[in-house]
Amino acid sequence: MTLISKSIQQSLSSSVSRRHFLRAAGATLALPWLESMPSRAEDTGKRVVVNEAEAPVRFACVFFSNGVEPVHWWAKGQGSSMQLGPGLQAMAPHVEEMNFLGGLFNEQAREHKSPHLGRIPNLLSGGWVSTDPDSIRCGRTMDQVLAEKIGGRTALKSLVLGIEPTELRLEDGLSMLYGSSISWSSATKPTTKEIYPARVFEMLVDGAEGRKLDRSVLDHIAADAKSLRTELTGSDRQKLDEYLESIRDIEKRIDHASQEGRLEGWQPTITEPNIPRPNDALPQDVPTHMRLMLDLIVLAFQMDKTRIATCMLNNDLSQMNFGFLEGVRGSLHLDLTHNGRDPELEAMYLKTNQYHVEQFAYLVDRIKQIQEGSRTLLDNSLLLFCSNLFDGDKHEADQMPMLLAGRGGGDLPTGRVLDYLEKGDDNRRACSLYLSLMDRMGVELNEFGDSRKRLSDV
Repeated sequence: MTLISKSIQQSLSSSVSRRHFLRAAGATLALPWLESMPSRAEDTGKRVVVNEAEAPVRFACVFFSNGVEPVHWWAKGQGSSMQLGPGLQAMAPHVEEMNFLGGLFNEQAREHKSPHLGRIPNLLSGGWVSTDPDSIRCGRTMDQVLAEKIGGRTALKSLVLGIEPTELRLEDGLSMLYGSSISWSSATKPTTKEIYPARVFEMLVDGAEGRKLDRSVLDHIAADAKSLRTELTGSDRQKLDEYLESIRDIEKRIDHASQEGRLEGWQPTITEPNIPRPNDALPQDVPTHMRLMLDLIVLAFQMDKTRIATCMLNNDLSQMNFGFLEGVRGSLHLDLTHNGRDPELEAMYLKTNQYHVEQFAYLVDRIKQIQEGSRTLLDNSLLLFCSNLFDGDKHEADQMPMLLAGRGGGDLPTGRVLDYLEKGDDNRRACSLYLSLMDRMGVELNEFGDSRKRLSDV
């Protein structure tokens, strides 16, 4: 944290230390991390704000379904000279801030008879997926372990987001609930996934129940924001202005996205609704929906509303239509991934892989631009990008595609290719990675899932 003079600290202590929110009738907005604001320990009535002289570490997992084309998913070299395969090209500007993780797997997933539903709900837990159709059971995931241990420090314990709705049909004799959930609060309970950007936005604004989205929350707190600006340093005034502008931008985009007339995937049998229009509708195209959800993660982290988030870009066995991509036509995502090595379908599958990577690169870039003292929000984050399968066509579960961006508080080395299968490491369990990541979040466990060891180099 950049030092500020004692006189400035004293002048701020009587006002800023008591106001870590912007308030007005009907709305309360948490402030981003600001250098001018001294460490604090206060009871807000909803949560305890813990003394922290530096910005906290955040964790997010961005999931994409059905694996990759292995021939296009690779990395070589290190640092600025790292080379990436065609599937990863969108991450080229960020190679110095990421680690390519190869060879990690979940034992219980690899051994499961269901090639899909036995290999997705345990992505972040390493647990066994029940084969009894009458018993939903998997394992509590590492994001929810973090939520239990440190979630009380923020207004929201975690954000669990997605693009496609939770499905309840059966597939391979198992519930598609398994294919719709990567976050589990307990072994028998998937964490509720939110797919509506408007609802997520409302979750980030305390006391705003009933506020209409067509009136900006910033209109409510403008006077308080103006008063606060006079109490901040120059750099923090700029940071506050950028933060407020990002909120206004998201509000406008949510409103616009819910009014668009396009639909992805199958076409309905009617073109006009035959029931009254629901409020706060879902975005009507996939690209807008994905970007809004990622922007809301950025906003949540910047506001310190939560430090833990997961986002499913699509469900397993996804019915998402990628016809919005140039050169992709006719087939749903599931069909493209199960392509039987048909060259035309493989080419379209690569485009969907590239698109997913572009979304992660977008998140990394957004977070990288936000300064928190002498570090960036990316320096203070652990961003995991992964899928439950490696070769999607072969349902290969002996390893998973994984990228890890961010420095976890500033001291995690990045710009590396860490391929645990290639180097013959006998500890290449994904749960070893999760133990290491939880350590960096301040949660130390003796064991998790199928591992009692930390992952070397992480």
